[in-house]
Amino acid sequence: MSEKINKIVRIDKLKKSYNNNIVVNGISFDVNRGMCFGLLGPNGAGKTTTLRLILGLSPADSGALSVFDLEMPAHARQVRQRIGVVPQADNLDPDFTVVENLFIYGSYFQITRSVLNKRIGELLEFAGLQDRADTKIGALSGGMQRRLTIARALVNDPELIVLDEPTTGLDPQARHMIWGRLRKLMQQGKTLLLTTHYMEEAERLCDELIVMEQGKIIAQGSPKQLINKYVESEVVEVRSGGEQAMEYIKNMNGYRVEKAGDTHYFYSNNARELVLQFEKIKDIVFLHRPANLEDVFLKLTGRELVD
Repeated sequence: MSEKINKIVRIDKLKKSYNNNIVVNGISFDVNRGMCFGLLGPNGAGKTTTLRLILGLSPADSGALSVFDLEMPAHARQVRQRIGVVPQADNLDPDFTVVENLFIYGSYFQITRSVLNKRIGELLEFAGLQDRADTKIGALSGGMQRRLTIARALVNDPELIVLDEPTTGLDPQARHMIWGRLRKLMQQGKTLLLTTHYMEEAERLCDELIVMEQGKIIAQGSPKQLINKYVESEVVEVRSGGEQAMEYIKNMNGYRVEKAGDTHYFYSNNARELVLQFEKIKDIVFLHRPANLEDVFLKLTGRELVD
């Protein structure tokens, strides 16, 4: 067996165009073993195309890309044997049960029956679906189906797991349950490559991330590094208010202010005075909180993440 490499994915000056439209524009980054690496950005930023390039589903126009030190897409088949993929939308077979979905998918990797049977038992436990083993897919909740899709991606014991918006459309309880499963995978030494529209998800899971816009990387670092670099430490969100509140906001000075939808965001490294002033206005609704990745995105792009 070859020695394990530290850098699972290496990308250097990668470019990809469709119909003369540049979708990925000279991006470079590495994904280290055992980390969760995030790709953030609005729709059309180039995240999905980047994933397709990494999986060998599409050739790059220029630049270098390797996975497990194997050049892509030349070694795509060999690489995909060592990768697990969780697609954006569940594509489980509704005609089969939970166990049958896992077994059929596992057969694609030529895993022996004895090993596969043992692994399926472990995956059912991992996904919390032991009591649903013989249940058809249509009888599962959305959260259960998502957990099964993640479990299915692990059937070949992959070194790298690619997750394309793994918790989109799920309720908060299901989302937190899946985050727990993903953290467990990281504790087991798995490497995660994640795209998401949920800033809380990125902050909770990612060791490092990039923010993409129009095919380019506009920021890179850990969640904490990006927050410290790009935004002030405190935020006061003004969500609604009457005429007095709006007039007061118009005359505010000394704070950086962003507006998204009907919400004003006041940024400061010491928001105490601002909070005291807002508390005097009866018809204002506001929230005082620490800065987060959503604020970084708003600062860098001038808009909300989900568009």
